[in-house]
Amino acid sequence: MKAKKEQDDYCVTVPLLSGSKDVGTKQAEKEEELYNNIGLGTTSFMSTCFNGLNALSGVGILSIPYALASGGWLSLILLLVIAGTTFYTGLLIQRCMHVDPTIRTYSDIGDRAFGKTGKTLVSITVNIELYLVATGFLIVEGDNLSNMFPNMDFDIFGTHIGAKCGFVLLVAVIILPTSWLNNMSIISCISASGVLATVIILGSVFWAGAFNGIGFEEKGTAVNWKGMPSAISLYAFCYCAHPVFPTLYTSMRNQRQFSTVLFVCFAFCTVTYSLMAIIGYLMFGSNAESQITLNLPTHHISSRVAICTTLVAPIAKYALMLTPIVNAIEARFQSSYNKRMHSFLIRTLLMISTVVVAVSLPFFGYLMSLVGALLSATTSITIPCVCYLKISGIYRRIGVEMVIIGFAVLTGIVVAVVGTYVSVIDIINHL
Repeated sequence: MKAKKEQDDYCVTVPLLSGSKDVGTKQAEKEEELYNNIGLGTTSFMSTCFNGLNALSGVGILSIPYALASGGWLSLILLLVIAGTTFYTGLLIQRCMHVDPTIRTYSDIGDRAFGKTGKTLVSITVNIELYLVATGFLIVEGDNLSNMFPNMDFDIFGTHIGAKCGFVLLVAVIILPTSWLNNMSIISCISASGVLATVIILGSVFWAGAFNGIGFEEKGTAVNWKGMPSAISLYAFCYCAHPVFPTLYTSMRNQRQFSTVLFVCFAFCTVTYSLMAIIGYLMFGSNAESQITLNLPTHHISSRVAICTTLVAPIAKYALMLTPIVNAIEARFQSSYNKRMHSFLIRTLLMISTVVVAVSLPFFGYLMSLVGALLSATTSITIPCVCYLKISGIYRRIGVEMVIIGFAVLTGIVVAVVGTYVSVIDIINHL
């Protein structure tokens, strides 16, 4: 009887695609009361969609043609599989949060499932991922600016600074003041601009192919098994927004609509990613660069629009990527000194460190492949599944859902192991 009661207390009884709640147990009644005391957020359905789209549609759209070129046409099937899997794990995050309304962050899910150890591991994984994504932003800026202005190298105190490295340093100086800000009230405007930037980049690339003489004549290959691990890793990187989902969920005025928000976001991003991959591959074939903008001839207006739009988005998002890391560091190391100065030093040192990494590893495609394999597959696939299994208690019985989740966990592990190995070898070979 005691074991049965314990299982009831921790069993998730909410249907996956429904907003209904089972309040038959005492634990469920307590959680419902706590849920009402905490209250709902204030963000509308549309604003949440913009925030979700901005989180999903990032710099991954630049590397998606390179991913398709690495794996061949048949790898598009894997893009759809990863999209479906990560959509499902997003719903699992929603279910985990419904169990305990006190869960506010992604790390809290790890805490509810595995205690302090789980929270620490999830927090470390998420923060490393955000750190490398922010570093990728600097690499994007350096690559595209040096492509537009290749002769902008100079000397500082007798040390020669190449165009790419120089532009990384210049952009870092421009971004640095934004990293000192901790006011998140402008998130909706940034989200809307991020979604608009995705559409503009896609339209500009298509225009360059259709009207600037590039054409869509490349046939490509059906499958390239050697490049398949890199393709899968980059596809996984395109859907690495899961650490943001708990924040989106708790901010919603009507949280029962969150599954619809996820569907809209994943459907829109999958369509745009697929279109960009197909268009870019037909334009450049196996010669597709790690960033599609590096293939575009810079003397055309459409190409300049795409490149300039690409440059704006990372500048706007960089501070947002570092803020969770800063908050985690500040919470971990409480200082008796002036808190504002403490925060200023942390943000400045983080900026400097990302510049060092960006200059040392200027391989955007390989770095994003590493992030996608080692971290994105873990945070977007493996962690949600494992935490849901522990919180729900489904692991105690074999069923259809258990088989589906087991397949998702296996997929996440395979992507992480194989993709990480290939990405690390590629980075070492190009150092």
